[in-house]
Amino acid sequence: MLNADVFEHQWKQLRKEIRPHWLALTDADVDRIEGHVDVLVELLQEKYGYSRAQAEEEVNRFLQGTAVAAR
Repeated sequence: MLNADVFEHQWKQLRKEIRPHWLALTDADVDRIEGHVDVLVELLQEKYGYSRAQAEEEVNRFLQGTAVAAR
């Protein structure tokens, strides 16, 4: 289950960690996300060929591994 609230509220800090984590995403992709976890999931599906479930799992792992989300 994705924690969209954490993602949205911590977006300013999380956005700095997105590109280093997912190198296939461009600055324009990160701008497009604008704190919406569903957009990130869609981009991961598009850029990496993940299924929706796989993309959501990747985002969950990312959020669990960030200091920002642990606050």
